[in-house]
Amino acid sequence: MSTAPHTGSMDTTGTLVVSQPMYFPWVGMLEQIRLCDTYVFYDDVQFARGFINRVQVKTRDGVRWLTVPLRDRHRHSLISDLEIDDNTDWRSRHRDVLRQAYLGTPHLDDMLALVDAVFSQNATTLAALSRASVMALAHYFGLDAGRQFLDASALGVGGESSGRLLALCGHFGASRYVTGHGARHYLDHERFERAGVVVEYMDYQLRAYPQRHGAFTPYVSALDLVANCGREGAQYICSRTVSWQAASAEAVSADAILTPALEVTLP
Repeated sequence: MSTAPHTGSMDTTGTLVVSQPMYFPWVGMLEQIRLCDTYVFYDDVQFARGFINRVQVKTRDGVRWLTVPLRDRHRHSLISDLEIDDNTDWRSRHRDVLRQAYLGTPHLDDMLALVDAVFSQNATTLAALSRASVMALAHYFGLDAGRQFLDASALGVGGESSGRLLALCGHFGASRYVTGHGARHYLDHERFERAGVVVEYMDYQLRAYPQRHGAFTPYVSALDLVANCGREGAQYICSRTVSWQAASAEAVSADAILTPALEVTLP
């Protein structure tokens, strides 16, 4: 595998993204990285079922989940405290699934070399493994250049919910905070505005690229983009942002459209 990343430039000065570390995440996470100059792994927050320790892979038999097994996980576990359960050889199993799923793709060797490089680090915690997988993908597509990546657990910035996120913006002197759609349900936008921090939400383009095994889906691991497109896949990491006001208006419109249908179909 070539070690030189795809390069590109854009003005991301003063932009912060804070996200939970995820295992070989989907392209949308790389798009968030592309739009910031400081990326914080939110590793000292409560683990929740989702995409943190598992990811989808597209196979000829449909979408399949790859899940990292964990030890002693309980309801209040923090991501940073979770240890990987190595009682089974899950790494070899995941690699085999990936190899079989992408046989015949133009950049199979690049994808497997990237996976092998991450697995060779022998991470013992989920946070370390996820961080390594994100950084490997970011480097492959040239998204690590000119950006800083840090762990929230190492920053000593306290607080909860919106307060802590705003404090992180202050810590880095960020004037712009970019986030995914889930934050719409809890983020105190006016508080950010009063502090002079602009809040923007991802406007995912979900741009289709050459992909095997049926209709295109953007929600699989970015390893899919590596295998199918190689470094040229960077051109598909292209999403934009919208203001929180626009995102809220769009959400209200979507709810208004869906509500009548729900009233008809629900008992």
